[in-house]
Amino acid sequence: MNTGPLKHNPAVADAAAVSPCKREALAVMLRAHGVLPTHQRLEIAQVMFEREQHLSADQVLARVNVLNAETSKATVYNTLRLFVEKRLIRELIVDPCKVFYDSNAGDHHHFYDVSSGLLTDIPADQVRLQGLPPLPEGMVADGVDIIIRTRPRD
Repeated sequence: MNTGPLKHNPAVADAAAVSPCKREALAVMLRAHGVLPTHQRLEIAQVMFEREQHLSADQVLARVNVLNAETSKATVYNTLRLFVEKRLIRELIVDPCKVFYDSNAGDHHHFYDVSSGLLTDIPADQVRLQGLPPLPEGMVADGVDIIIRTRPRD
């Protein structure tokens, strides 16, 4: 079970936790996943991996550009897409207009509060599936993401 990019490789996790230069640990992690660690990608990685969290692309952009507005919205979207492709983060489409990026790439599911927009992790072992329908010929399951939408009682 993968528990996220920084935890996947203990050497990288330890370097990120102890090193005074967390940026170098992030660069090592990105390279290990086949991502060239440019300045802007490192800035985005620093925001995404400061803790396990669920952020929209706009939230990432705002946090990256707090001190110095040099990263474009297109760069953030392209970088997040790349991080998803490289399995550093997960993309959560909670409804057609709302996409979040989850820095916890390990196996887990989510509660989504439709009224507040809050996403909460559900450990994978707390969800039981009886089985999946037959997959199309030649295909294998790559993962199962369960999002349970909630709202306050009326």
